[in-house]
Amino acid sequence: MSEHRRPVQFDSAWFEQFEGDVDPALRTQLAHDTATALLTRVRDGAGSDESRRVLQRIQLLAREDGIDSVAELWSQAPEHSLPGALWRIHLVSTMIAQRTDESAALFTAGVNRLETVDAAVAGVETPTGPEQMVELSDKILHGVFAGDFALALERSASFCRVVASGALETADEQDTLDDERATDLTRKARTLIEIAQDFERCAQLWRIEDLH
Repeated sequence: MSEHRRPVQFDSAWFEQFEGDVDPALRTQLAHDTATALLTRVRDGAGSDESRRVLQRIQLLAREDGIDSVAELWSQAPEHSLPGALWRIHLVSTMIAQRTDESAALFTAGVNRLETVDAAVAGVETPTGPEQMVELSDKILHGVFAGDFALALERSASFCRVVASGALETADEQDTLDDERATDLTRKARTLIEIAQDFERCAQLWRIEDLH
């Protein structure tokens, strides 16, 4: 990790994909190869000191340099593919890292609004604050690289649904006070719901060994 690299700061378009200048076929192949290699490398050494060090580096990269350093090649992979799933995992992890306070507030609002098991599946402790958000991010990444990948995807989906619900709740509250803020929150909720659906589908494909 070069010293001049800094985390990508998300604006209102932080879920937009990067525009690549690499040959599309080569980019697709590299995306799948790197995603498979990374997952295989850690899982093959599960429980070893080296595996734990690799996982710690992945968590550190996701927290400090986010998408820009970890998963740029995966950004244009199909939604229901291994690199596509990992790309969205890093989107969520980076959102938590860069907007920890807001993520905690929206999650809390979502828990109060939803009458589903999503909050329990996500595995966030209550009351929910910034520290719990960081712990969740680490739990998800640990599940991806050293645990049940399908469960990690389902946990991510639940988290996205809860935060989306909180974003809609907050948007309703902001509607007459700050129209731009309300619109941004509504857009975020819609994107998170779509990502949650992608996570669920990827989890299904992983369980039947058809996520590549």
